[in-house]
Amino acid sequence: MPASSSGVGERPKKRSILDRHKVLEKNITLLTIFAFLVVTIGGIVQIAPLFWLENTIEKVEGMRPYTPLELTGREIYVREGCYVCHSQMIRPMRDEVERYGHYSLAAESQYDHPFQWGSKRTGPDLARVGGRYSDEWHLDHLRDPQSVVPESIMPKYGFLENRLIEGEHVQDLVRTHQLVGVDYTPEMVENASADFKVQANPDADYDGLLERYGETVQVRNFDMRPGISEMDALIAYLQMLGTLVDFSTFTPVDNR
Repeated sequence: MPASSSGVGERPKKRSILDRHKVLEKNITLLTIFAFLVVTIGGIVQIAPLFWLENTIEKVEGMRPYTPLELTGREIYVREGCYVCHSQMIRPMRDEVERYGHYSLAAESQYDHPFQWGSKRTGPDLARVGGRYSDEWHLDHLRDPQSVVPESIMPKYGFLENRLIEGEHVQDLVRTHQLVGVDYTPEMVENASADFKVQANPDADYDGLLERYGETVQVRNFDMRPGISEMDALIAYLQMLGTLVDFSTFTPVDNR
């Protein structure tokens, strides 16, 4: 007997997921409600665990606040927009680690206000640039970038050598960073101006500077010229980047 063409006895077709989703797409009220629920649940999953953590930044041996001279150099780095072309965050990917060094740690940015992670790289990442080149190389590179990297499009910063810094406001700078959470002690704030001057003068008595900030502080005349210039401060900052943590002994802490 031929099958009936009336469709009587046929099983109803199941509605697909796409068909059900169309209900949301066509109803703005339902779409708004479900979108709100998804965002709310996602936000709770991300934010709630933070209330049970004492600190979201793992403590790492060797990290310290910037010295007054390094902090001044960092301000110059930000002022000149160096972060626009250079990042300071090495991602945990093989190609980046092999090129730049150990991936960046959260603790390495704990004293940065604001952080210098960057969003693009016209030039290389600078998170591990400290100690990679000599002061003379940095001087040549900042004076005339194309003299050491012919394909570079970086502008010249030789004028920094002619801008001397007296350091009369460095104590205010250190105190300001202390207010936003940097671990500067009252003694560090009190001696900020003196520490600023002795770091660029290897003939001065810098024992107090080393006592306050540690033996990793580099003391020398960075631009090899009389007086403390913006070039001194900038090179002092660049030469310490990535040098505070001894990655040969670093072992990540499992916070789970």
